[in-house]
Amino acid sequence: MKKLTSLEMVTRLPPLPDRPEDGHKGTFGRVLVLGGSAGMIGAPGFAGLAALRMGCGLAYVAAQRAVLGTILSAAPELVGIALGPMAALRAGLMRADAVIVGPGLGQLAFAAGTVSVSVECACPLVVDADALNLIAARKVTLDRPAGTAVLTPHPGEMERLGKLFGQAGVPDDEDGRIAIAVLAAKYFNQVIVLKGHRSVITDGLRTAINQTGDSSLAKAGSGDVLSGMIGTLLAQGLNAFDAAQLGVYLHGLAGEIAGKGMGRRSVLARDLIAAIPAAIGRIST
Repeated sequence: MKKLTSLEMVTRLPPLPDRPEDGHKGTFGRVLVLGGSAGMIGAPGFAGLAALRMGCGLAYVAAQRAVLGTILSAAPELVGIALGPMAALRAGLMRADAVIVGPGLGQLAFAAGTVSVSVECACPLVVDADALNLIAARKVTLDRPAGTAVLTPHPGEMERLGKLFGQAGVPDDEDGRIAIAVLAAKYFNQVIVLKGHRSVITDGLRTAINQTGDSSLAKAGSGDVLSGMIGTLLAQGLNAFDAAQLGVYLHGLAGEIAGKGMGRRSVLARDLIAAIPAAIGRIST
């Protein structure tokens, strides 16, 4: 894979969205999380709670009725939407300012149908977890205007996606990781976050290499928290590249803060969510 020399390397963070004192819950964005399945109820809850902790006014979770009650009992701050007829999902999508699709969703036919409906929404989108796997398996087509979605694959998910555009594996070196992320961004015409140590954020023309985070983030649920954080920034009006860059930076910083307080071995996804305010405080003026 050739080293790319025409990329603009971005090092400056975008600013946080404004937070007017007289704002109300409708001012700060509505985020909808589509996910959850038997045995995977935590993922959409983490994403929704992280979205709220990041500052959105409302967070919805759309899940099958069989698991929705359990998700809401663990995360009562979320507003539930029971999936069944697609009309309920479409109505929820119309209320949302940003949508996160995939956390804990599973890959059954029902999941593919709901993801296909979700990617048609007019608002910006975060595509994660099982939604990425459904796209990689050609069960869902990501047909959207350019630059309106953020895809957040870890290396295993990127390897599966890479087969769509002729790549057999994911390199370990930084130049190689940048190159495959750029290829993915150009293939999908969207923003890619290739997660891992020094995550790569790119829209195919601009690229940022994240400088925060450590092994505190190496725990199940961490990626769901990241999706929620990016989702709020999208809902509050940041473009996809800026939302991804700022979300990844704050996510890594929250991991460092939680790791210093608890030890890097012991940080859970809920601890990352609890550390988001301190991470925001580090960059706020």
